Amino acid sequence: MIRDCRADRPEGWSYFLTTYVPAIRRLIAHYAPEKTGDAALVERTLVTLRKPESNLFQTLEPAPERWFVSELRQKIVAGITPSPAEIPIDLEPVADALAPLTVTEKHAAWLESMRYTPEEVAPMLRVSAATVEKIRQRASEMIRGKVDSWRRTLLADNGIALGRAAAAAAAKDCLSMKAFVDLLDGRLTWQAREQMERHVTGCWHCVDHFCRMLEVTEVMRGIRPLDESEAAPLRKLLGLPDPKPTGWKRLFGA
Repeated sequence: MIRDCRADRPEGWSYFLTTYVPAIRRLIAHYAPEKTGDAALVERTLVTLRKPESNLFQTLEPAPERWFVSELRQKIVAGITPSPAEIPIDLEPVADALAPLTVTEKHAAWLESMRYTPEEVAPMLRVSAATVEKIRQRASEMIRGKVDSWRRTLLADNGIALGRAAAAAAAKDCLSMKAFVDLLDGRLTWQAREQMERHVTGCWHCVDHFCRMLEVTEVMRGIRPLDESEAAPLRKLLGLPDPKPTGWKRLFGA
């Protein structure tokens, strides 16, 4: 699909529409709940993604689906304008405050900035919701000690801005696509895992990226592809031809 969309082939875009528009809708509903069901926003998003300058399909193949959807997620969130936080906070004081946390604890705290509840985070990190809540309470108090103004929802209120800052903070030694996927699938050796944890301990870019990979795994769970009645107007929007009937449909004129 990535190769076909990069070459602007209709079959690639048709597959993208039927498979990933439901994920786009789900991400919009999560990060901009007031826009849930906004068909015009979905259409504008698709038109933007179709433009070559979106660079969504420049990923080298083969690219695991989770990696691709993580990049798609970034494009969706980039198009959302969040309400200004009443108490803004930059990434630097957050990183400084949460430096003593373990890697798993940092993931639990960072997923709060991505607006996921302890109950939603628990299966992602394979810990209990109570453990996630305990970590978040501790993290919140650690941040409180580093800022002049504070509220319990500080991370969630600034989540999109913090995520953009973390995404922009990539370093030369950040984890590769394969390392992320191997970590998620439990294929890393102990030595490789220790090396990864040493890097992630001080790299909020990789903390954010790993959390996005966890997120999109859940986003894609249970996704139902668009049926023909839903896909047809979107194909028309992008100027794609209707799919050719095959097999018995050609035979019987269905």
